[in-house]
Amino acid sequence: MKKLQIAVIILFSTVLALPLTAEDKAIKRQPSAKGAKVYIISPKHGRTLKNGKVKVVFGLSGMGVCPATLAGPDGKPLPGTGHHHLLLDAKEMPPMNVPLAASETLLHFGGGQTETVLNLKSGTHTLQLVFADWLHIPHDPPLISKKVTITVK
Repeated sequence: MKKLQIAVIILFSTVLALPLTAEDKAIKRQPSAKGAKVYIISPKHGRTLKNGKVKVVFGLSGMGVCPATLAGPDGKPLPGTGHHHLLLDAKEMPPMNVPLAASETLLHFGGGQTETVLNLKSGTHTLQLVFADWLHIPHDPPLISKKVTITVK
């Protein structure tokens, strides 16, 4: 009996570790507020910077920023809120109907951060924000900033 319990635990753990799509998890995308916008306050598009340390300030209107783990008094995530994800030199937009996967080009700010400092090499770089819910899934419709291009000398 003990071997069967261990086998069940291993099987269950393996299933939980598999990557699941939004359809697999039956996740309903959270609505974005009408008129809400996400944008990059700084640096400005077209700016040339002399230092590789670039402060990026995130902007949001019409919704609230909160940590990915923050829940209301009912234990459910707070409606009309989310957190920022920064696309850094991303060649293409990630899927908008599944959790955004963290990578070198997709940075998560699930702690509710509204700014960061990036250490960028010399060259041209692009920055773009995507706002997402507590599960890292972009809202519906997705809130995506305009792409900002900067040059670091």
